[in-house]
Amino acid sequence: MLMSELYSPTLRETPAEAEIASHQLMLRAGLLRRSAAGIYSYLPLGLRVIRKIEKIIREEMDAIGGQEVLLPIIQPAELWHETGRWSDYGEEMFRLTDRQKRKFCLGPTHEEIITVLVRSEVRSYRQLPLRLYQIQNKYRDEIRPRFGLMRGREFIMKDMYSFDRDEKDLDKSYWAAYRAYERIFKRCGAPARPVEADSGAIGGDVTHEFMVLADAGEDLVLYCSTCEYAANAVQAEGRPRQAAVSHPAQMEELRKIATPGASTIEEITSLLEIKAEECLKTLIYLADGKPVGVLIRGDHSLNELKLQKFLDCEALELADDETILKTTGAPVGFAGPVGLTIPLYADYDAADLFNAVTGANEAGYHLLNVNMGRDYNVASFADLREINPGDPCPRCDGFLKGARGIEVGQVFKLGTKYSEALGATFLREDGEETPLVMGCYGIGVSRTVAAVIEQNHDQDGIIWPLSIAPYQVIVVPVNSRDPKQTETARLVYQELQAAGIEVVLDDRQERPGVKFKDADLIGFPLRITIGAKSLAQGNLELTIRKDKKTIFVPKKEIVAHIKGILKDREICE
Repeated sequence: MLMSELYSPTLRETPAEAEIASHQLMLRAGLLRRSAAGIYSYLPLGLRVIRKIEKIIREEMDAIGGQEVLLPIIQPAELWHETGRWSDYGEEMFRLTDRQKRKFCLGPTHEEIITVLVRSEVRSYRQLPLRLYQIQNKYRDEIRPRFGLMRGREFIMKDMYSFDRDEKDLDKSYWAAYRAYERIFKRCGAPARPVEADSGAIGGDVTHEFMVLADAGEDLVLYCSTCEYAANAVQAEGRPRQAAVSHPAQMEELRKIATPGASTIEEITSLLEIKAEECLKTLIYLADGKPVGVLIRGDHSLNELKLQKFLDCEALELADDETILKTTGAPVGFAGPVGLTIPLYADYDAADLFNAVTGANEAGYHLLNVNMGRDYNVASFADLREINPGDPCPRCDGFLKGARGIEVGQVFKLGTKYSEALGATFLREDGEETPLVMGCYGIGVSRTVAAVIEQNHDQDGIIWPLSIAPYQVIVVPVNSRDPKQTETARLVYQELQAAGIEVVLDDRQERPGVKFKDADLIGFPLRITIGAKSLAQGNLELTIRKDKKTIFVPKKEIVAHIKGILKDREICE
């Protein structure tokens, strides 16, 4: 490809809309252009990267028995009504109505439609296991699309769905996909850490996210300094605990104290000159419309996801001011467990508190020396709090560290959630009709591009891994008016092409500085510079983009040398 013909409009200035490195560099390097908020057009260089990632994905999916299909983007509403997700999915779903007044959506995901497809064709255990995947656009009406390809409203995704006879076979499909994902992200130049996660709107009981660690990540990843434990912060577990600890000999007399205007932990600790961990917070929630009390230590925060799972409720929300007043007899900020008649649930760490400070269920007052067992009782204890860096690991004696992560993939064990709802069954060996056991496995293809750049860039531009670089080599004659330089550049370019190497010749009538800046910005892994001085010595200048290391290679050896680098890869990566 000639640079003069390549549609890659580079920018010297960073567009105001771009907040993070990957977004800035993809716009500046001419990989994409914004069409609307969260919607982008891919230019040739960007699309080449996408296609290379897709090729890696296809190779790894095919290697574990995946078969590629292509499902419709527009999906009929009735399928989503059958699973109950038409309303559950919320405002993120793009909905539309055709001229016959039939309702459809733009697919944010494809569990329903793939299940119905398989339902109509798979009837016997002899047709299982079955693993079907596709690579196509997905649509989600994000409330705040941002960070370029990180969180868009239209994005490219690979989703695979497995259909098995039982949980044992599902386990095989799940871990086959899990290991394939590890290989995919490693091959793309962005090794991803698998972490325990929440299944969200997809559902299922077991799931792992694959996180590329980068400062621009939206998620906090917690991982152990000693063992292999890692989890998304919203899913991270506390260390398992036994029953509540009792300190009967140290209990002091329960006392009420005036605390006018002090309704927050910060205000109480300042007023009473105590530490936050000496306080017991009482939070009032509505679980499926019924009030419950939740007790956590004053220096901790409640994890609502854990609470909802523990209570096994469909809807969970913090109680409004009126409900809190009716339930506790006091306004917000003065609730306490003593005297409450609603069910009380406590985080494990709250069990250790004794002689604690809590609200008195009376405006302007708190209680001192509150103790479980004597002054209040709880229905049960559970791991309910948010886990933070520095907390103990739940699996070993180590401690958790924190890092920002970009989610690039997720694998789910769905079980029979969709097959039961949609009537997708098969006949077992004994003739019994049984729901198919399902898994689903997604990769954000376009998001992976952004994640790779976040991990591979410097102040000059992108540093592409060889495996997904849009082109591997750029040939740059320093002086485009020097016939010897331009002719040598043309011959080297043709020889590299003949050797099957992806190469660009910068034949533009531009200053050398402009050419070098564009080469670094776009991120060609290798640059061959043809200048008068080195050419006079029979050499060509070869620069490695990753570390800017330059070596001189005899002109007649340049193709063999480049082939050796591309085979070895470690020099560039």
